[in-house]
Amino acid sequence: MTDPTPSDVALELERLRGVVEAGFARVDGSLALLVQRSDQTDKQLADHEARLDALERNRWPLPSILALVAVIGLALTLWQTATR
Repeated sequence: MTDPTPSDVALELERLRGVVEAGFARVDGSLALLVQRSDQTDKQLADHEARLDALERNRWPLPSILALVAVIGLALTLWQTATR
């Protein structure tokens, strides 16, 4: 086996550099895609939280509905008693 010449070493280092650069480019692209998806997920989450807050503000609480039904029931009872 012969010792590698400096030009052989330089050629192999250049090939290795190309492989490393290609790997870094692939990893960089994957990271950029992950960041983009994370941003989209954050926007969707913020939208869902805003919609949920709006629904919670606009819903009728159960005690209010029960009180309204009781008042209507009382009014109907009084009306039926008064019309007899």
